[in-house]
Amino acid sequence: MTTSRPIFGRLYPRMNRAMEKAGISVHRERLLAGLTGRVIEIGAGDGASFPFYPDDVTHLSAVEPEPHLRKHAESAAEGGKIPTEVVDAAADRLPFPNAHFDAAVVSLVLCSVPEQTEALNEITRVLRPGGQLRFFEHVRAESPGLRRAQRALDATVGPALCGGCHSGRDTLSAITRAGFRIEQLERFRFPETSVPMPASQHVLGTAVAPA
Repeated sequence: MTTSRPIFGRLYPRMNRAMEKAGISVHRERLLAGLTGRVIEIGAGDGASFPFYPDDVTHLSAVEPEPHLRKHAESAAEGGKIPTEVVDAAADRLPFPNAHFDAAVVSLVLCSVPEQTEALNEITRVLRPGGQLRFFEHVRAESPGLRRAQRALDATVGPALCGGCHSGRDTLSAITRAGFRIEQLERFRFPETSVPMPASQHVLGTAVAPA
């Protein structure tokens, strides 16, 4: 299931450090607050979110298909406060049984999966009925001008430079089409810059899987 993106895999930890300086840790902490039981994180990257999982999480399965990032995640998982397994798998083919998890986490990953519908259907399958989906994603902009910039970026260099990322996806609609009910939602720009960037439009929230 390995998906090798060697350039992106080596750039992403540096990008993460830049995002940490911009304050992403606050959003990661809010994303994961209150989680309990068995949790799966899709696209765990280099494991930057691991320290923010609460103690009530009994087991974390961290899915990451990129080999270089997965090695970083394995190192981050060692000696962590909760039991964590790092798994070589992709979002559209998760090696877990039905209804196995209490919650699923997606953080800056639904922008880059090949097919959002397939990924969200797999997440629904491995979640118990009524389980939570926690999401923190950059999404389609609300302003027409920024949407045009997103379309231009996504049609040219964006996906190639950023590990398949598409900055203008309508991720909220994809989540609801998959049967999830959005219970909490916040929209904001990150990072806060004087001139909004195409990938700065973010949402953070909680959705509930079909019962």
